[in-house]
Amino acid sequence: MTEPDITPDLIAAHGLKPDEYARILEILGRVPTYTELGIFSAMWNEHCSYKSSRKWLRTLPTTGPQVICGPGENAGVVDIGDDDNGVRQALVFKMESHNHPSYIEPYQGAATGVGGILRDVFTMGARPIAAMNALSFGEPSHPKTRQLVAGVVAGVGGYGNCFGVPTVGGEVRFHRSYNGNCLVNAFAAGLADADKIFYSAASGVGMPVVYLGARTGRDGVGGATMASAEFDDTIEEKRPTVQVGDPFTEKRLMEACLELMQTGAVISIQDMGAAGLTCSAVEMGDKGGLGIRLQLDDVPQRETGMTAYEMMLSESQERMLMVLRPEKEAEARAVFDKWDLDFAIVGETIAEDRFIILHGNVVKADLPLATLAGSAPEYDRPWVETPRPGPLSRMPEIAPIAALTALIQSPSYAHKAWVWEQYDSQVMADTVRAPGLGAGVVRVHGTPKLLAFTSDVTPRYVKANPFEGGKQAVAEAFRNLCAVGARPLAATDNLNFGNPEKPEIMGQFVGALKGIGAACLALDMPIVSGNVSLYNETDGQGILPTPTIGAVGLIDHAADLIAGQPQEGDVALLIGALTPGREHLGQSALLAEAFGIEEGDAPPVDLATERLHGDFIRANRAHIRACTDLSDGGLALAAFEMASGAGVGVTLPGLTTEALFAEDQARYLVACDEAGAEALRAAGTAAGVPVTILGHFGGRDITLGGDSAPLAPLTQIYRSSFATAVG
Repeated sequence: MTEPDITPDLIAAHGLKPDEYARILEILGRVPTYTELGIFSAMWNEHCSYKSSRKWLRTLPTTGPQVICGPGENAGVVDIGDDDNGVRQALVFKMESHNHPSYIEPYQGAATGVGGILRDVFTMGARPIAAMNALSFGEPSHPKTRQLVAGVVAGVGGYGNCFGVPTVGGEVRFHRSYNGNCLVNAFAAGLADADKIFYSAASGVGMPVVYLGARTGRDGVGGATMASAEFDDTIEEKRPTVQVGDPFTEKRLMEACLELMQTGAVISIQDMGAAGLTCSAVEMGDKGGLGIRLQLDDVPQRETGMTAYEMMLSESQERMLMVLRPEKEAEARAVFDKWDLDFAIVGETIAEDRFIILHGNVVKADLPLATLAGSAPEYDRPWVETPRPGPLSRMPEIAPIAALTALIQSPSYAHKAWVWEQYDSQVMADTVRAPGLGAGVVRVHGTPKLLAFTSDVTPRYVKANPFEGGKQAVAEAFRNLCAVGARPLAATDNLNFGNPEKPEIMGQFVGALKGIGAACLALDMPIVSGNVSLYNETDGQGILPTPTIGAVGLIDHAADLIAGQPQEGDVALLIGALTPGREHLGQSALLAEAFGIEEGDAPPVDLATERLHGDFIRANRAHIRACTDLSDGGLALAAFEMASGAGVGVTLPGLTTEALFAEDQARYLVACDEAGAEALRAAGTAAGVPVTILGHFGGRDITLGGDSAPLAPLTQIYRSSFATAVG
């Protein structure tokens, strides 16, 4: 097959700018081959190289005594202590986006996003124990929204359910800014022995490079490059760049890899994710200071006539690349034969700093590997600080029950059972707290320990004030973990933004990173893994900045879990400040949903207060029956959700609409009996934490300030509105 000439149009189609191509010519001293151009395009695109974000990612706190492995590997790793036999255990976790593929082909885009994040976890030797997803869609009235919601939710459930991992949490939001670019952020976590973590750095010269798993096809060719570009009216032409997943093959691949890891055969191992063979081979060689020679004739293929270019850039799913101890070849091959998966030696490590690709006895690529991996452009993009918003111009009058009804009718705040009931949350039989109740919680099997998981961000806040919005995303994740009694351990970030070449968008990114970094440092929640997704724009219109924070926490003993529900006669208490006349309503859910107003500043986040109040909740868990943090919708929505979940009413008399729906930070609503209430008030006085009795749970009505209504019909609205809007 004759390779195309390298023309300016072909270079542009590969996402390379003229100056970037000039840099390639300087590195090589010649014109690249077509395969080499594809390899540079894959390694230097935004999705793989982080060329616009690396400068700012380095500013995030990534270390701590609990951190075993921070950013740079397939996933982050934190220490969770010993099991019952004295073996130190580790939690391996990460969150990644599959935004562009999911907009083009919702089911497969979302499904392969789940598959990819699961591989990131078991590549490191961990068995996945929990999954989450954070989904952002356009307006329910947009003609594509229903199709996207149905396809994405079915894809997430279809892959995760078949693979056999419980989905324990997540979030779903709707906003017009996502009309042309939905967000699908997938999270997975797994358990491993701390001394049996597998890394991706190759070692040893002349070691076999082994291809594992499913066969290579043409699906996903150019996927990473597509994910680093904006959308326009040619979007349908990008459909072939979306991968196709097979969860049953992935399940077998996981079992085969975990079994293989027990044999001592694995020197290093890497998931074939973005850019497939290219990225996995280059990363393994570069981390080990070695070169790689690949013979593509030996790559298992499911289609005929595949070119070197197609094989190197295919993103076919359920594949791994491994450097093998040669004396273990027969034993390793037998494992993969047992699981009916391909096992093929496709190359070797070499001492020379080269990335050599052979196909049909022809050298298709011969590149300096370390330079290819390490010399991707790094940009210090111009940025402008987001102007500080002016004060909220008005707060329209509305009665509390009418305000609550506006929120619970909105699909962003309605009950999400329609979504999470399509996910298996109970597989593996270790789920303690299922989706829909705050942070998800799973047992650490064979120990008294529990792990908690949450994902959080409020994009309206980040757009209004990137610094405070970034802080708030971390603070809300911290509060969700504390609300179930978990000690926050660490976080992963999924940074979804528009075009970084626009200074105002880059300013949003920089401001949010500064806020995230400050909060992670103050709350002792280092970022140990993550993903950046830029160019989330269609026809020049960007999404709301959406830096999703996925966080994990540890509960040392199941008895310390806070997971009850209010009971008849329980006291409703606020942990945190009431600020009459100074309540924060800027960018609030109430204004957005009841009036279509997105004005004002994001709520300020006092990180010292966040830490003090979170520590107070955990220290006094024995007095607390039920707890939730206050975020979108403030006291009113939190109280309603607690009451409707328990089937009892709630009375919060004497509060204004502003006090009920304000979104001031560092606050929790708790339910406890009379003795617990007195104990909490005394403890609050001693610790300097405001504890205020607001009212009581019980009866069958909900009373907010001077407004009252039966709970049952409101609960029916809450539980049916999501399906009515988009189901």
